[in-house]
Amino acid sequence: MQSAIHSIGHLGAMERYVAFAFAAAEMLVETDCHGHIIFATGAFRARLNLPPEAVLGMPVSDLIALKDRGAFHTALAMLPVRGRLEPSAIALSDDNATPFVVSGLYLDMPGHPRRLCLSFAPPPVPIAPGATPCGPAAMLRDVEGRIRRAAADRRALPPDRLGLIEISGATPDTLLPHINRVLERDGGALATEVAPGRFSVMPGEGAKLPDLSGLGDALDAMMPSQGLRNALRIDTLPLSMGGLSPVQSARAIRYCLSVFASGGSKAVYEEGFGAGLAGFVEDVAMRSQTLRRALEGRNFSLEFQPICALGDGRLHHYEALLRPQKGILGPNGGPAEFVNLAEMVGLTEELDLAVLEQAMQATPQLNAGEHIAVNISGLSMQSPAFRSRLRAALDSSPRAAARLMVELTESAEIEHEAAARDTMQELRGRGVPICLDDFGAGAAAFRYLKSFPIDYVKVDGSFVAAAMQQERDRSFIAAMVDLSLAVGAKVIAECIETAEHAALMKRLGADYGQGWHLGRPGAIRPPRPVLACRPQGVKEEWA
Repeated sequence: MQSAIHSIGHLGAMERYVAFAFAAAEMLVETDCHGHIIFATGAFRARLNLPPEAVLGMPVSDLIALKDRGAFHTALAMLPVRGRLEPSAIALSDDNATPFVVSGLYLDMPGHPRRLCLSFAPPPVPIAPGATPCGPAAMLRDVEGRIRRAAADRRALPPDRLGLIEISGATPDTLLPHINRVLERDGGALATEVAPGRFSVMPGEGAKLPDLSGLGDALDAMMPSQGLRNALRIDTLPLSMGGLSPVQSARAIRYCLSVFASGGSKAVYEEGFGAGLAGFVEDVAMRSQTLRRALEGRNFSLEFQPICALGDGRLHHYEALLRPQKGILGPNGGPAEFVNLAEMVGLTEELDLAVLEQAMQATPQLNAGEHIAVNISGLSMQSPAFRSRLRAALDSSPRAAARLMVELTESAEIEHEAAARDTMQELRGRGVPICLDDFGAGAAAFRYLKSFPIDYVKVDGSFVAAAMQQERDRSFIAAMVDLSLAVGAKVIAECIETAEHAALMKRLGADYGQGWHLGRPGAIRPPRPVLACRPQGVKEEWA
C-alpha cells in the first residue's frame, strides 16, 4: 500500500494523466480532507455534462446520487482511518442515476498536503468479441509485435497463416461479433473487418489458425435468415517469413491487407500473394524501381480535405491527401497501396518528402491564417537523415514552411523516440504544429502524447462511428478529449459524415472535425461563409 501511495504522490501532471489513460477509471478526483475537490479529470462531460474544471471546489458527494450520499459520507469519513476505500457500488448524480463503482486511497506524505484520491468507473462487464473498435491498424501492431518477439525468442511462435474472408452481397452490421464467437469456440482466433464484407483472421498468440471451412455453416445456424453459407469465400495466406526481417514481414502483411480491403481475394492473388509473403517479396526489386520512378517523376497529385471548427464551421486547415496516377501499381494501386508499398520497399522517407514539397507548392493558394497538414510517418520522423533533408526543404521556402502542419502517422511503432522527438522539436521551433494521427487506434499513441510535443490530436474515426451506438465508446472519447486538453492539445474528430456526428463530437469536447459532412477532398477553395464549410458545388444534401 505504501509503495502505491508513494508512486501516486510523486506523479507529475503529465504522468498522472497518462496513467489515468490506462486505468479502468473514467473519472479521477482528488479532494482535501474535507471532501472538496482539488483535482479532476476524465469523462465528466459525457457523464455529468460538466467540464472537469467546473467541479473544482465542489463537495465530492455532489457527484453521487442523493440516495447513496449517506453511505458515501460514512465511507469517506472512514477513508483516512482505513487508508483505502474498497470498490463500492454507487449511483452518479446524473438524470439516470447511472450505476458506477468508486474506490479510493488516503494520501499522507511528508511535504505534501493530506488528500483523498478517488476513482469512478462503470461496473465491470465481460469483454465481448467485436464489442469495441479493433481495426486493421490495431491488429497489424499486434502482429508486428508477435513477429518481433518470435525473432528475439525462438520459443515464441509467429503467426503461421492469415485468414481472408470475403462475403458477396450486403452484410449485416452484427456479422463481426458472430464471426468472432465462432472463432473463439474453435480456437481463439480474432477477426477484424478491413472493409465492408471483408475480414482478416489472425490466430491467437502461440496458436495456429483454426480450420475456417465450417464457418459458413456455423454462421447460418446463428443467422438463418441471412443465407451466408454460399456467399462466403475463405482463403488462407501462408505467413512463412523466409529471409524477411520482422519489419519487412509486418510491412508485407500491411500491404497485403490494403490490397484485400480495396480489391478482395482476387486482387490479393493478382498481386502475387498466392504463395504467401515470401512469394510476393521475390519481385520487390521490380516494384521498388517502379515506385521510385513514380516518386522522382512526381506521378501523383494532392487533394485537400478541409478540417473545420465544430463550433461555427469555420475552416481551420486542410489535410493533403495523396492521389497516385492510375496504373502505376496496376489495377489495385490506390492511395493506401501506394503508401504501404513505399513503406514495404523502404521508400517512406522519399514519399514523405515528395508530398511535403508538393504541399509547399500549394501554399500560395491559401487564404490568411490557413495551413496545410502533411502526413509524416513515424519511420521518417525518427530518421536523422530524413531530418536533414526535411530541414533543407523547409529552408528552401520559409514562407511556405510557415503555412504547414505535420500529422504524425502511426503505421509503424516508433522505436527511437529520442530521435523522433528531436525532429518534432525542430519543427515546432520553426512554428510548424504537430498533430498525432489516429489517436486511440494503438496503445503507443498514449505514450506518444506523453513523450512528444503535440499540438493537436486526431481521434481515430472508428471510435467516432462506434460512439453513435455505444455509451461506453462515448465515454472513452470524452476521456481521450480530456486527456488531450490536459496536455494542451486540441482535438480533431475524424469521420464526421453527418450533422449528428458533428453534434456528438462537439458535445464530447472535440474542437474540430474532418469528414464529408464538412467537406470532401478536392482543390483548395476560396473562403466559405461561416457554417457553410463544404466544397463549392456540393449539393446541400451532402452536408
